Amino acid sequence: MACACLNSHFGSAVLWLSKRKNTTPNSSFLKCNPQQNFSSLDSLKNIVSWKFMLTGEKTLTLQRNCSLVAYQLKITTAPQKLAQFQAKVITCDHPQNADLPRYYSKKEKKPFPVPVLELRRAARGRFKKSKGKPKAPILPPKNGLVVRRLIPVAYRVFNARITLINNLKKLLKVVPVLACKHCTEIHVGPVGHPFRSCRGPNASSRKGHHEWADAVVEDVVFPLETFHLYDRLRRRITHEERFSIPRIPAVVELCIQAGVDLPEYPTKRRRKPIIRIGKSEFIDADESELPDPDPEAPKPVLLIELPDTEIIPPSSKEEIVQLAEETIEAWETMRGGAKRLMKLYTVRVCGYCPEVHVGPGGHKAQNCGAHKHQQRNGQHGWQAALIDDLIPPRYVWHVPDANEPLQRELKSFYGQAPCVVEICFQAGAAVPEQYKPTMRLDVGIPKNAKEAEMVV
Repeated sequence: MACACLNSHFGSAVLWLSKRKNTTPNSSFLKCNPQQNFSSLDSLKNIVSWKFMLTGEKTLTLQRNCSLVAYQLKITTAPQKLAQFQAKVITCDHPQNADLPRYYSKKEKKPFPVPVLELRRAARGRFKKSKGKPKAPILPPKNGLVVRRLIPVAYRVFNARITLINNLKKLLKVVPVLACKHCTEIHVGPVGHPFRSCRGPNASSRKGHHEWADAVVEDVVFPLETFHLYDRLRRRITHEERFSIPRIPAVVELCIQAGVDLPEYPTKRRRKPIIRIGKSEFIDADESELPDPDPEAPKPVLLIELPDTEIIPPSSKEEIVQLAEETIEAWETMRGGAKRLMKLYTVRVCGYCPEVHVGPGGHKAQNCGAHKHQQRNGQHGWQAALIDDLIPPRYVWHVPDANEPLQRELKSFYGQAPCVVEICFQAGAAVPEQYKPTMRLDVGIPKNAKEAEMVV
């Protein structure tokens, strides 16, 4: 005897197998809808099949089209009078459907990546373990030195960002991308979506409708800027210094602090660790006794951003697909490398506005204009930043068919994806696995509102 329980939302199945004498169940086929809260339309193509006999040593095969995973389990039955139950759990790493990213209101503060109570609990644990033990030495980059093993990663992130911008300028000439004139929302497609989600000025008079115009690269890759620090361990920037210090893209500043040398943005490179004389005070070690630095190996070539007058759009379908593949690879390289750098190089973000600061502590410039900033005298509420704070993904609605516009009544059936991923997808590139759950590629979309009402 065999029973099966399939959880389609989390991609897991539990098999309860019973072994007893003369047990010969018939072959059975179970059909299920792998999407939660949707009807059996196109999603019924994903069929979970079970076919086995328990008269001897047989093989049970389970196939799922959502993640192209096949499992084979050998089942051996023994002629026993008492039934023996055994549970086997089959999991799927990539769920077929996931919730869309949450929208945070301007009146809401961003949640901490790690709750404050857990941070305090971890600090108390470290304090107890350090009692009676010698103080551990300070490791890079907190001692002023750069992490040598991350220098190649910083160069790859810098070049991936330039490649991404240059490729997007070419793709925007062949893939239509629209941006709202009043808010920050964008849409990939020849016709804008009909959803009333505009939160810009005078949105109530337009009843939430968007007014679309052609988008530029700055709409797709948000130009998030931060202060450039000549000395990463310097004192915090004051409010009076906010205009005397240059501002550059946050990803570029992270790469500079991680080891990328740009002549136009000089930075201090120490050869000896700093000497701490207090909790927040230090002095630089004497480097006069050190020999002259040996000529280092040639550094990787830094790419440059092409001006708009030198952009040549692709001419054939093959060139468009190849360009899209390179673009999405550069996007993954930039985000993956930046996430790796953020593990050692501190990046702060304001909990009320998008302001980002790359350095040990946030600056003191009173330029926060978020909700109730008067109560904080314009000061930022600094907290640890995530990769989405440093490189905003800019989620857009996924268009299943570029020739058919989205319908307002079918909003709950559509998925979302980062704007770069959606542009590359419509240009012909393959979608990475981590973006498929929110895009809802396996959801059966009704043809009209009448068919949508029949969905259970």
